Amino acid sequence: MTHDQPIRRFEVEIVDQVPPPPKAPPLGAPPAPPSPASPASAAPAPSATGAPDAGRPRDFLEGFLGASPNPPAGEDPLREAVIQALRDIYDPEIPVNIYDLGLIYGVEIVDGHVTITMTLTTPHCPVAESMPGEVELRVLAVPGVASCDVNLVWDPPWNPASMSDEARLELGML
Repeated sequence: MTHDQPIRRFEVEIVDQVPPPPKAPPLGAPPAPPSPASPASAAPAPSATGAPDAGRPRDFLEGFLGASPNPPAGEDPLREAVIQALRDIYDPEIPVNIYDLGLIYGVEIVDGHVTITMTLTTPHCPVAESMPGEVELRVLAVPGVASCDVNLVWDPPWNPASMSDEARLELGML
């Protein structure tokens, strides 16, 4: 340490209590106007029982309990056509299509853009290089699909429990 540098000092203030931070507004509510930052303008503290403010609805589960990002089967003809195209692709080593085999984790469709999230039975699968490309080509051939992305993931890993009952029956596992 050189002697030319000034010594820096800081002060510590010890307090008994700090006002709680303001609560976030419920989902979908317009943002609150900014308020001056002062302890008097902080959000009211929880009640004596520790329960949150009774005026605010319980919205913490809204995202989980809301509508599914993908409609249930039978409601979206484009989704059904994409799934049918996936059911036409078979694993070369197992006589079951990749959809019933449980290799498809997700099919998301937004304005004609399809995103397929999939895996393979093992990272060392012989079709690891060709299968995502085949999935993309088959999905792009579906009328109404403008573009397609295929995301190959390894987590969670595939296991036989991912197979549909039809696939288990085909393989004699039922």
